[in-house]
Amino acid sequence: MAEIAGILFDKDGVLFDFQKTWGGWAADMIAGISRGDSLLAQRLADALGYDLQARVFRPDSFVIAGTAQQVADALAAELSEWEPSALFSHLKEETARAKQAESVPLRTVLTDLKRRDLRLGVATNDTVDAAKSNIASVGALDLFDFVSGSDSGYGAKPEPGMLFGFAEAMGLLPETLVMVGDSTHDMHAAKAAGFTRVAVLTGVATAADLAPHADVVLPDIGALGDWLDS
Repeated sequence: MAEIAGILFDKDGVLFDFQKTWGGWAADMIAGISRGDSLLAQRLADALGYDLQARVFRPDSFVIAGTAQQVADALAAELSEWEPSALFSHLKEETARAKQAESVPLRTVLTDLKRRDLRLGVATNDTVDAAKSNIASVGALDLFDFVSGSDSGYGAKPEPGMLFGFAEAMGLLPETLVMVGDSTHDMHAAKAAGFTRVAVLTGVATAADLAPHADVVLPDIGALGDWLDS
């Protein structure tokens, strides 16, 4: 393996614990849109693959690796009174304000990686504005050299466009770069781009789900330092 020069992170399930961040947020979002209509609330939850009682996303939910537009489209199918563009804008604002649960103490871990002279980036299927807002809310945005969302013009994972965008922006060869993700979408994008594939378990997928598609599976991004040293 070539010497590592940069690391590209997925956001949800990697920088932030997926269920702790989005489980409660989804319950509040559904309650706000359904306005006391329990049948509508259940339909919205089912459309997202969300367990309304347990307040968690089911392992097979498309939301785990889906784009913001896909989430809006799934809800819009149940909400004829909402203009689709207005619903997308509403969700974009709500996700940007969502309280984030860090998977590890992000500033500490990322600062250590920066001290290794690594370029750091984010590639998420969320919108770029929401990504920047979420990361800024925990005081870590300044540590990233590149932030891209599904609306940044590179396409969405599992397509490798955002990964190629990071490599080009940093002036680095794909074989010197790592993609860290919590889903098979991330791993497939990494393979297509020629990145080293690192899976972490702070999302919903299990080690058994991810191991066949990854070069290594780590518990969380706090283990990256030891992995790089090894």
